[in-house]
Amino acid sequence: MPNRFQPQRPGSDPAQGHIADQPAGPQHFIPPSLRELRAQAIQRLQAGLFGIAAIVLIVGLANIINDRARQADAVAGSAEIAARPTPSAAAKTDPLADIGVVPATTPDHAQPPAVPPAVAPAPAVGPSRNH
Repeated sequence: MPNRFQPQRPGSDPAQGHIADQPAGPQHFIPPSLRELRAQAIQRLQAGLFGIAAIVLIVGLANIINDRARQADAVAGSAEIAARPTPSAAAKTDPLADIGVVPATTPDHAQPPAVPPAVAPAPAVGPSRNH
């Protein structure tokens, strides 16, 4: 009885027990010739050399990119240092303290305490006694 889960090949006869495409005798291993062995070795060598060359190319490209980034940071860093205000100037320009949202961190920005006006003695209503 044929197995219904295995597909049938054309030209096969399930009653005979073998497929007509395959030889009836056992298969013997034929070792590769010297020429085939040499071709395989050259192919492996070429693949390895191309792999090493690709790695060297990628590492070199990454090194160039890294050097350019360092140079750009050095140029930007020196320009930033020259344009950076001094710490005392930075403390004077605190925008939140200028608008009064937060208390000032330095006494320069401290608001003078509100002093009520001095109370002057009230003028006398009646005739003055100082003659």
